[in-house]
Amino acid sequence: VPMVAPGNVQVHVINSTLAKVHWDPVPLKTVRGHLQGYKVYYWKVQSLSRRSRRHIEKKILTFRGNKTFGMLPGLEPYSSYKLNVRVVNGKGEGPASPDKVFKTPEGVPSSPSFLKITNPTLDSLTLEWGSPTHPNGVLTSYTLKFQPINNTHELGPLVEIRIPANESSLILKNLNYSTRYKFYFNAQTSVGSGSQITEEAVTIMDE
Repeated sequence: VPMVAPGNVQVHVINSTLAKVHWDPVPLKTVRGHLQGYKVYYWKVQSLSRRSRRHIEKKILTFRGNKTFGMLPGLEPYSSYKLNVRVVNGKGEGPASPDKVFKTPEGVPSSPSFLKITNPTLDSLTLEWGSPTHPNGVLTSYTLKFQPINNTHELGPLVEIRIPANESSLILKNLNYSTRYKFYFNAQTSVGSGSQITEEAVTIMDE
């Protein structure tokens, strides 16, 4: 098997889900056989928004021939990763380079995990929601948009409300009685807005 590890491993984080890794080629005489390529082992150490440690799954990408760089796609935003590089010949892999730590920046969050509308009265509805399963950063706020829908399914004027990130419920007042409303709800990080979840509900006709 090869005798030495690739040197001078550098990681350039391009965005929240993509990084580029560079390394110096090993001297050919240390390959001790036919140079097949380089393998990059990389794994997520932890999410920076949740301190949960789970089973660490190592991923491997193989770059054929005498390449000295490669792209690592599909990373999770706002996470800490480690990687190392090994050279490969027909017999197997050489030793791993020292582990390199890198962090991905924040991304936009996934949609809120649920939106539930309860306690209808003549002029109010109560909204409850769950935070995104993948915040992909530090949540800064939620945005709620809603509009009435009339009997011919035409949409009325859209109202937009910003809600602090630490809230998980809201009572909407001063609504019209016996009216169907459509709600659009999403979360934000400093990077931008995540995908929205939609729901409909009706205020009651009379007491």
